[in-house]
Amino acid sequence: MSTTDPLPDRPAPDNPSGKLILVRHGETEWSKSGKHTGLTDVPLTARGEDLARGAGSLVDCYDFSLVLTSPLQRARRTAELAGLDAEVDPLLVEWDYGGYEGRTTREIRRELGYNWSAFTHGVIRGETPGETVEEVAGRASRVLTRVLPAMETGDVALVAHGHFLRILTAVYLRMAPRFGAQITLDAGSVSVLSFYREQPAILSWNYGAELPMVPSES
Repeated sequence: MSTTDPLPDRPAPDNPSGKLILVRHGETEWSKSGKHTGLTDVPLTARGEDLARGAGSLVDCYDFSLVLTSPLQRARRTAELAGLDAEVDPLLVEWDYGGYEGRTTREIRRELGYNWSAFTHGVIRGETPGETVEEVAGRASRVLTRVLPAMETGDVALVAHGHFLRILTAVYLRMAPRFGAQITLDAGSVSVLSFYREQPAILSWNYGAELPMVPSES
Protein backbone atom coordinates (compact mmCIF):
# COMPACT_ATOMS: atom_id res chain seq x y z
CA MET A 1 0.00 0.00 0.00
CA SER A 2 1.48 3.34 -1.07
CA THR A 3 2.14 5.98 1.60
CA THR A 4 1.19 8.71 -0.86
CA ASP A 5 -2.24 7.25 -1.60
CA PRO A 6 -2.84 4.93 1.32
CA LEU A 7 -6.61 4.92 1.68
CA PRO A 8 -8.31 1.53 1.49
CA ASP A 9 -8.82 0.07 -1.98
CA ARG A 10 -12.55 0.66 -2.14
CA PRO A 11 -14.77 3.42 -3.52
CA ALA A 12 -15.07 6.50 -1.31
CA PRO A 13 -18.59 6.77 0.14
CA ASP A 14 -20.84 9.29 -1.58
CA ASN A 15 -21.41 12.19 0.81
CA PRO A 16 -20.95 10.15 4.01
CA SER A 17 -22.81 11.49 7.00
CA GLY A 18 -19.89 10.97 9.38
CA LYS A 19 -17.09 13.41 10.09
CA LEU A 20 -13.56 12.80 11.33
CA ILE A 21 -12.81 14.97 14.35
CA LEU A 22 -9.13 15.49 15.20
CA VAL A 23 -8.31 16.61 18.75
CA ARG A 24 -4.74 17.52 19.56
CA HIS A 25 -3.89 16.98 23.23
CA GLY A 26 -3.60 19.97 25.55
CA GLU A 27 -0.40 21.80 26.41
CA THR A 28 2.53 20.09 28.16
CA GLU A 29 5.68 21.67 29.55
CA TRP A 30 7.59 20.21 26.61
CA SER A 31 5.19 21.47 23.95
CA LYS A 32 5.15 24.86 25.66
CA SER A 33 8.94 25.12 25.35
CA GLY A 34 9.07 23.76 21.80
CA LYS A 35 10.72 20.43 22.60
CA HIS A 36 10.11 17.53 20.24
CA THR A 37 7.85 15.28 22.29
CA GLY A 38 7.48 11.88 20.72
CA LEU A 39 7.23 8.80 22.91
CA THR A 40 8.18 10.53 26.19
CA ASP A 41 5.09 10.27 28.38
CA VAL A 42 4.75 13.79 29.77
CA PRO A 43 1.58 15.07 31.53
CA LEU A 44 -0.59 18.03 30.69
CA THR A 45 -0.01 21.38 32.36
CA ALA A 46 -2.87 23.05 34.23
CA ARG A 47 -3.48 25.17 31.12
CA GLY A 48 -3.35 22.01 29.04
CA GLU A 49 -6.16 20.55 31.14
CA ASP A 50 -8.20 23.71 30.59
CA LEU A 51 -7.63 23.44 26.85
CA ALA A 52 -8.77 19.82 26.95
CA ARG A 53 -12.00 20.82 28.69
CA GLY A 54 -12.47 23.52 26.07
CA ALA A 55 -12.05 20.96 23.32
CA GLY A 56 -14.80 18.94 24.97
CA SER A 57 -17.22 21.83 24.59
CA LEU A 58 -16.46 21.89 20.85
CA VAL A 59 -17.13 18.19 20.23
CA ASP A 60 -20.17 17.53 22.41
CA CYS A 61 -22.53 18.08 19.46
CA TYR A 62 -21.18 15.12 17.47
CA ASP A 63 -22.64 11.62 17.37
CA PHE A 64 -19.58 9.41 17.72
CA SER A 65 -19.58 5.85 16.47
CA LEU A 66 -15.89 5.48 17.35
CA VAL A 67 -13.45 7.41 19.56
CA LEU A 68 -9.76 6.48 19.62
CA THR A 69 -6.88 7.91 21.63
CA SER A 70 -3.13 7.57 21.72
CA PRO A 71 -1.94 5.52 24.72
CA LEU A 72 0.27 8.40 25.94
CA GLN A 73 -1.08 10.11 29.04
CA ARG A 74 -1.31 13.59 27.52
CA ALA A 75 -3.77 12.27 24.94
CA ARG A 76 -5.67 9.94 27.27
CA ARG A 77 -6.10 12.74 29.83
CA THR A 78 -7.28 15.11 27.09
CA ALA A 79 -9.91 12.59 26.00
CA GLU A 80 -11.04 12.14 29.60
CA LEU A 81 -11.34 15.88 30.29
CA ALA A 82 -13.10 16.40 26.96
CA GLY A 83 -15.73 13.89 28.05
CA LEU A 84 -14.83 11.33 25.40
CA ASP A 85 -15.08 7.61 26.14
CA ALA A 86 -12.05 6.65 24.09
CA GLU A 87 -10.50 3.34 23.15
CA VAL A 88 -6.69 3.25 23.17
CA ASP A 89 -5.08 2.61 19.80
CA PRO A 90 -1.26 2.24 19.90
CA LEU A 91 -1.01 3.38 16.27
CA LEU A 92 -1.93 6.92 17.36
CA VAL A 93 1.33 7.60 19.22
CA GLU A 94 3.39 10.60 18.15
CA TRP A 95 6.30 10.48 15.69
CA ASP A 96 9.29 8.69 17.20
CA TYR A 97 11.96 11.43 17.06
CA GLY A 98 14.81 9.14 18.05
CA GLY A 99 17.91 11.14 18.98
CA TYR A 100 16.05 14.45 18.63
CA GLU A 101 13.57 13.60 21.38
CA GLY A 102 13.35 16.36 23.97
CA ARG A 103 15.30 18.86 21.86
CA THR A 104 14.07 22.05 20.23
CA THR A 105 14.39 22.86 16.55
CA ARG A 106 16.66 25.78 17.43
CA GLU A 107 19.05 23.50 19.32
CA ILE A 108 19.17 20.96 16.51
CA ARG A 109 19.77 23.62 13.85
CA ARG A 110 22.55 25.18 15.90
CA GLU A 111 24.26 21.79 16.14
CA LEU A 112 23.81 20.86 12.47
CA GLY A 113 24.47 24.28 10.98
CA TYR A 114 21.49 24.36 8.63
CA ASN A 115 17.71 24.86 8.76
CA TRP A 116 16.80 21.34 9.79
CA SER A 117 13.21 20.13 10.01
CA ALA A 118 11.90 16.68 10.80
CA PHE A 119 9.72 16.66 7.68
CA THR A 120 12.57 17.54 5.31
CA HIS A 121 15.63 15.95 6.88
CA GLY A 122 14.29 13.23 9.16
CA VAL A 123 15.57 12.15 12.57
CA ILE A 124 18.48 10.14 13.91
CA ARG A 125 18.63 7.04 16.06
CA GLY A 126 18.76 7.66 19.81
CA GLU A 127 17.36 5.74 22.76
CA THR A 128 14.59 4.79 20.33
CA PRO A 129 15.09 3.98 16.63
CA GLY A 130 13.21 7.00 15.28
CA GLU A 131 10.80 6.96 12.35
CA THR A 132 10.77 8.34 8.84
CA VAL A 133 7.83 10.49 7.79
CA GLU A 134 6.77 7.63 5.51
CA GLU A 135 6.67 5.23 8.46
CA VAL A 136 4.43 7.64 10.38
CA ALA A 137 2.23 7.91 7.30
CA GLY A 138 2.02 4.12 7.20
CA ARG A 139 0.63 4.10 10.74
CA ALA A 140 -1.81 6.84 9.82
CA SER A 141 -2.96 4.78 6.83
CA ARG A 142 -3.73 1.84 9.10
CA VAL A 143 -5.76 4.11 11.39
CA LEU A 144 -7.76 5.42 8.43
CA THR A 145 -8.44 1.90 7.21
CA ARG A 146 -10.27 1.39 10.49
CA VAL A 147 -11.84 4.85 10.65
CA LEU A 148 -13.42 5.21 7.20
CA PRO A 149 -16.04 2.44 7.57
CA ALA A 150 -17.06 3.87 10.96
CA MET A 151 -17.61 7.28 9.34
CA GLU A 152 -20.40 5.78 7.25
CA THR A 153 -22.49 5.21 10.38
CA GLY A 154 -21.43 8.13 12.60
CA ASP A 155 -18.72 10.57 13.53
CA VAL A 156 -15.22 9.50 14.60
CA ALA A 157 -12.84 11.27 16.97
CA LEU A 158 -9.07 10.81 17.15
CA VAL A 159 -7.26 12.25 20.17
CA ALA A 160 -3.57 12.35 19.42
CA HIS A 161 -0.51 14.49 18.67
CA GLY A 162 0.44 17.44 16.50
CA HIS A 163 2.82 15.90 13.99
CA PHE A 164 0.95 12.61 13.77
CA LEU A 165 -2.39 14.28 13.11
CA ARG A 166 -0.86 16.59 10.51
CA ILE A 167 0.57 13.61 8.64
CA LEU A 168 -2.70 11.70 9.01
CA THR A 169 -4.49 14.68 7.46
CA ALA A 170 -2.12 14.64 4.50
CA VAL A 171 -2.80 10.91 4.03
CA TYR A 172 -6.55 11.46 4.34
CA LEU A 173 -6.41 14.19 1.67
CA ARG A 174 -4.38 11.84 -0.57
CA MET A 175 -1.41 14.17 -0.48
CA ALA A 176 2.25 13.29 0.07
CA PRO A 177 2.97 12.84 3.81
CA ARG A 178 5.29 15.87 3.80
CA PHE A 179 2.29 18.09 3.06
CA GLY A 180 1.80 17.89 6.83
CA ALA A 181 4.65 20.37 7.22
CA GLN A 182 2.46 23.06 5.65
CA ILE A 183 -0.35 22.85 8.20
CA THR A 184 -0.22 23.48 11.93
CA LEU A 185 -2.16 22.30 14.96
CA ASP A 186 -2.25 24.12 18.29
CA ALA A 187 -2.49 22.35 21.62
CA GLY A 188 -6.08 21.56 22.51
CA SER A 189 -7.36 22.39 19.03
CA VAL A 190 -10.19 20.68 17.19
CA SER A 191 -10.28 20.11 13.42
CA VAL A 192 -12.91 18.47 11.24
CA LEU A 193 -12.39 16.35 8.11
CA SER A 194 -15.08 14.87 5.94
CA PHE A 195 -15.97 14.42 2.27
CA TYR A 196 -17.18 17.22 0.02
CA ARG A 197 -18.60 16.26 -3.36
CA GLU A 198 -17.07 12.81 -2.92
CA GLN A 199 -13.59 14.21 -2.24
CA PRO A 200 -11.81 14.13 1.15
CA ALA A 201 -11.86 17.68 2.50
CA ILE A 202 -11.06 19.90 5.48
CA LEU A 203 -14.27 21.39 6.90
CA SER A 204 -12.64 23.36 9.74
CA TRP A 205 -9.09 23.50 10.99
CA ASN A 206 -7.23 24.32 14.22
CA TYR A 207 -10.28 25.65 16.02
CA GLY A 208 -9.81 26.33 19.70
CA ALA A 209 -10.72 28.64 22.53
CA GLU A 210 -8.12 31.21 21.47
CA LEU A 211 -8.77 30.98 17.72
CA PRO A 212 -11.60 32.15 15.44
CA MET A 213 -13.76 29.53 13.81
CA VAL A 214 -12.69 28.56 10.29
CA PRO A 215 -15.82 28.79 8.13
CA SER A 216 -16.80 25.51 6.51
CA GLU A 217 -18.45 25.17 3.09
CA SER A 218 -21.79 23.45 3.17
